[in-house]
Amino acid sequence: MKKLLVTLGIVLAAGLAIELVVGNYFYDYAVSNSPKSFIAKAESLKARDPNYSDLNWFKNKAHKETWSQESTDHLALKADYINNHAKKTVIIAHGYMGSRQDMGLYASLFYKLGYNVLLPDARGHGQSEGNYVGYGWPERKDYQLWIKQVLQKNGANSEIVLFGVSMGAATVMMTSGEQLPQQVKAVIEDCGYTTAKAELTYQQHQMFPKVPTVAAIPVTSLVTKARAGYFLGQADALQALKKSHLPTLFIHGTKDDFVPTGMVKQLYAAHRGNNAKDRLFLVKGAAHAKAITTDKSGYYQTVTEFLKSVDL
Repeated sequence: MKKLLVTLGIVLAAGLAIELVVGNYFYDYAVSNSPKSFIAKAESLKARDPNYSDLNWFKNKAHKETWSQESTDHLALKADYINNHAKKTVIIAHGYMGSRQDMGLYASLFYKLGYNVLLPDARGHGQSEGNYVGYGWPERKDYQLWIKQVLQKNGANSEIVLFGVSMGAATVMMTSGEQLPQQVKAVIEDCGYTTAKAELTYQQHQMFPKVPTVAAIPVTSLVTKARAGYFLGQADALQALKKSHLPTLFIHGTKDDFVPTGMVKQLYAAHRGNNAKDRLFLVKGAAHAKAITTDKSGYYQTVTEFLKSVDL
């Protein structure tokens, strides 16, 4: 009996050690902000690019001010601000392992619509401090601070729209579930995921089909709590949307194989009924985060009409 207990103890200890190795591996792979081989590098700007005019404006012509913000856990966060001398401001959230420099097309769109544009670097991205990806959960508190700074600098008569792409979309949805100032008027999310756990489970099946999810994701969540201070299960846009009453535009490409298209239908359903002005826009043939380039005119029209519908 004693030998059996010793053997079981060894097996359990070995199993736990393996799970910890797997959990730390997946943490480094998906949560740490270390360089990722699976993230495509941005292409250089070319004059023949159909979006050259907008991107060139953003890169070389738009006058940008640098804004700074200290997070509640004392990280120094950075943002670019493009002043359009308006009472309307959009806060744009970039995607996973991206930065504010990637958001030129969206900045151009909203600037043309008469908005001031604030482009933060998420914690752990760009010029902002941090060594992990929060998948929108800790970032929601950061975006509340950016909202507060807009009101402090631009005045109480401001009208604010939250916009995000991919992880940035999840961020603004999670932010919308918090108690926000009445000056926040609407949310636009483009290709956001339902929950961090669902997205990482999907990605694990895609990239590591032989690794059992039943062990990898829960252990990674525990490692994330230990190393980054949050559980993956907390990053839940579905639950946030159930608490949000802000009018929300949901955008997704029908050929998205990074954040599967089915997720946007779950998101829309979670919020449907909370605001009659919600809208779902599916862009035929668009891959992940490519809706604006796949159907630029349709994208512009849909965003413009949605904002008009909420008196912006």
